[in-house]
Amino acid sequence: MSVAEKQDQQISTSNNLSQDFPLLSVDRLSKLYQPGKGCDDISFDLWPGEVLGVVGESGSGKSTLLRVLSGREVPDSGAVNYVSEHGVHANLYALNESERRRLLRTEWGVVHQHPLDGLRGRVSAGGNIGERLMAVGDRHFGDIRAKAEDWLTQVEIPVDRIDDLPINFSGGMQQRLQIARNLVTHPRLVFMDEPTGGLDVSVQARLLDLIRNLVTELGLSMVIVTHDLAVARLLAHRLIVMKDSHIVETGLTDQVLDDPQHPYTQLLVSSVLQG
Repeated sequence: MSVAEKQDQQISTSNNLSQDFPLLSVDRLSKLYQPGKGCDDISFDLWPGEVLGVVGESGSGKSTLLRVLSGREVPDSGAVNYVSEHGVHANLYALNESERRRLLRTEWGVVHQHPLDGLRGRVSAGGNIGERLMAVGDRHFGDIRAKAEDWLTQVEIPVDRIDDLPINFSGGMQQRLQIARNLVTHPRLVFMDEPTGGLDVSVQARLLDLIRNLVTELGLSMVIVTHDLAVARLLAHRLIVMKDSHIVETGLTDQVLDDPQHPYTQLLVSSVLQG
């Protein structure tokens, strides 16, 4: 079976699992550093193939929420329930730390705002992708390199740079490599934290097109944190609006952005329009 056929089989298997259940079910999740700082009493479901956008100003709690959802910080209370690739329902925080790390290396992915936070800067581009493949059991060097080359092509990085170090790449290229590293194993759920932050407008546009196409092609489920409502409109099916650690509004993306109900959401949308 070719690499492409194996990938298609993985995608099909993933998409056929647990369609009748939320992929992620968040129940009264809280992580507070002080009153109003963090996330408090958060509940929602994320369905297979859905992209959920989390928006709000700096300090609203959206990045804290993402860290807790992705298992990188332990909540004060509440639960993050998920369905594994085998159809097993589990609470993320009933796992030990080693099991949570394995989940992040296999079934889930995390794309950081600053790409070198999610890459090993002094390991080659191909090596960064290969490490993720080895975490799910790949051992054949030729197959790993072939998959790495394929993914470099998909994210528009020249294949002849496979042995170059990420620290020598541009910011946009580093971000594309981080995406390739996360998606090469076809995770069922990806968390993205301000993936276009700090990039030039033209680089942002290319990256957003890439993300949108990959979401469609791979049937990804995603939680994306962004302060940019244009990014949210382009990528997210549904939005959560956060203020002072709480959800103040939620709904379909176009509905929330075109007809905001909460005064804070109205202010956010108005600020963008006036800007």
